[in-house]
Formats: sequence, C-alpha cells, structure tokens
Amino acid sequence: FGLSVREMAARWAVLGLLAACMTSAAKKSVLNMCMDAKHHKTEPGPEGALHDQCVLWKDNACCTANTSMEAHQDQSYLYNFNWNHCGVMPDKCKQHFIQDTCLYECSPNLGPWIDQADTSWRRERILNVPLCKEDCELWWEDCKDAITCKENWHKGWNWTSGTNRCPRGSICQPFKYVFPRPADLCEKIWSNSYKYTTEHRGGGRCIQMWFDPANGNPNVAVAKYYAQNGRDASPAPRAVLLLLPAALLSLL
Repeated sequence: FGLSVREMAARWAVLGLLAACMTSAAKKSVLNMCMDAKHHKTEPGPEGALHDQCVLWKDNACCTANTSMEAHQDQSYLYNFNWNHCGVMPDKCKQHFIQDTCLYECSPNLGPWIDQADTSWRRERILNVPLCKEDCELWWEDCKDAITCKENWHKGWNWTSGTNRCPRGSICQPFKYVFPRPADLCEKIWSNSYKYTTEHRGGGRCIQMWFDPANGNPNVAVAKYYAQNGRDASPAPRAVLLLLPAALLSLL
C-alpha cells in the first residue's frame, strides 16, 4: 500500500475517532426517534393537543393529535381493527389496549427495540420491549374475563368485511383461557412486540405504558440504559446505518 508506519497510525486514529463519534451519535438517535410505520411522524416533537390517555406524551411525541383521537375509537381508521370482535370489550380492559396503542404510536423512547418489518403497512416494528411487571399483570387482570377468538392479533383474521372478524372454526372464549398467564398476553398478542419482565415501575429497567407525566417520562432513562448496555440492549440497526459516514468506509 506504500504507507509509512506513521501514516497508517494516523489513519487508524481517525478510524477510531469516527467510530467513537458514530457510536455516540447512534445512541443519541435511538433515545429520541420514531419508527418508520403507518401513522408515525418522521421526527418526535411537542403535540399539545394529544387526546385523553395519549396526553402522557404531549411534550415529545411520535403521534399527531388526530392519531391520538383515533386511538380511542372502537374501530378507528388507523387499522380498521375492532376490539369488539367477540362481543363488547369491557371498558376496564379496553383502556389497556388504548394505552398500548398510545405507547406504540406516540412514544419516542422505543428506539433500542425497533426492528425491520416486512409488511405492506410498515417498514419497522418494535420487538421484545421489556414491559414492567405491573403494566403486564394489570393488563391481564383487567382483561382476563374479556372475550377473544385468537392468541395472535397481528395476523390470521378474516378481513373480507373490511375489518377483523374471527377466522372460520375459531371459538370465542375468555382471555384467561387464551392467555393463561400475564406473560402469554403481553408477549403473544402482538407477535412479541413486548417481553414480560419481573422489573418494576420506577426501577429504570422496564418500559411503562402508564406513568404520571407530572413526574416526567420514566421511559427516557430506560431507553438510555438499554442503548448503552445492549438490547437486551443494542441500538437499532437503522440508526447505525444512517450514521455510517462514507469517510469511515474509505479508510477500511
């Protein structure tokens, strides 16, 4: 290559500096980002008019006010999904699904768990987000007597009417039989979008669907912890690739 030892050392020093800068920038990116999905904003920012349960994210949100309104409808234009596919879902159960929707649509703190998605309606999804024990168990407790016909709500529905209906041969039965444990509900219902944990709210190691915004958003610290320690804490691949400079490649 015709390079002196000094020139080679200089190039490796620059390589190391660029790599360090890239890693730092990637971590900052995943701490405040929106996934590439159907209704998400390109970048997070203030949304002062977020509706009802989504108001927790008004200071920095990936959703618009209109999206937050639709998140509260029994069958909204967001995904034409009907909570009442096996009869009317009890309100105490429905509030958890609304909160789940608000977290998914509005939170800018899910970067460490953003993954690629090969679907017609989104290019990215969340995978294995560590959900706090209380959030998962209260969700199950309030929904155990609600009725459904499916374990995985992401796929397998009959959509011929334009909204989700139970597939032929399925049986409507209480959640507690479809999802015998809280972990079954939280992990299986959305294809492992969430992961059940024994971590508690306020401990900085699990994502909260529910929190008091007057005390700040606890998920900021949780995202920072996992971004720094790996995805079970690693930064999202997209964030790293977008930050990889051409100059770094030219040195390899």
